[in-house]
Amino acid sequence: MKQFVGPYQVKGIILTNAIELDLPSTVRIHSVVNVSRVQRYKDQVEDQKKKQPAPVIIKGEEEYKIEKILNKKKFRGKDQYLV
Repeated sequence: MKQFVGPYQVKGIILTNAIELDLPSTVRIHSVVNVSRVQRYKDQVEDQKKKQPAPVIIKGEEEYKIEKILNKKKFRGKDQYLV
């Protein structure tokens, strides 16, 4: 299973097969990774980028229309939905 984290700068080379990435504190993985897990970032073609629809304001709060619920799981006692 591939995991995509995002485009991050290489902070330094630790060993010939390990590098340290400059990750934000919100990313909960170790900053030193094996080079086999890293690849050059390729920006998406302009037409490929998905544009999020503007939220609908109801009673002063932002809400979105959900077309379909694809998956559901429990995380720390709360339901999370993949829409």
